[in-house]
Amino acid sequence: MLDITATVENRRTMIDVVRRVAEVATVPFTVGGGIRDVASAAAVLQAGADKVSISSAAFKTPDLVPTLIREFGPKVTVAIDVDQNPALPSGYEVYIDGGRTATGFDALEWAKRVDGWGVPVILPTSKAGDGARTGYDLPIIRMMAQATRAAIVASGGAGKLEHFFEAVEAAATILLAASVFHFDLIRIPDLKQYLRHQGVNVRWR
Repeated sequence: MLDITATVENRRTMIDVVRRVAEVATVPFTVGGGIRDVASAAAVLQAGADKVSISSAAFKTPDLVPTLIREFGPKVTVAIDVDQNPALPSGYEVYIDGGRTATGFDALEWAKRVDGWGVPVILPTSKAGDGARTGYDLPIIRMMAQATRAAIVASGGAGKLEHFFEAVEAAATILLAASVFHFDLIRIPDLKQYLRHQGVNVRWR
């Protein structure tokens, strides 16, 4: 659950919503948005989340990442909003503030730095692909998977079953999608069955 306006509205995560979702969720539950210190991360976890995800706060206050790792270990994910920028070495730039603000920083270099702190999961989201349903941005998934030890989440662009398998082939080990599920364009059981037929090991619960 990503509270995508919490950072730009300068507010905390909606803890009451986290608590209500946690009460009914039967799958691992990650929450991001508005987490900017140990206290806010702890509040989200105490409300029932299994993991926290940080993005803008990680970039603006890099010391926060190793601090959270020391406190919460495998419960920390770092999300990185990216967009193509051919002027940078990797061809991708880090964006913050819910994808609104360009940083001028190379996305692959930031992923390497994050990985060096021992973050177990990195979640790159392609600004260009997000919501477009034209497929995941496979090059950035592939680059981050090759350059880090973290599990890489494919995020931004899924529109059909084949897109998910393409992300797996690019070395993503976690697959994220939103609108195709919200609007019932793809049913999760159908997706899991499709991936199993492609030889992908998926968890049923």
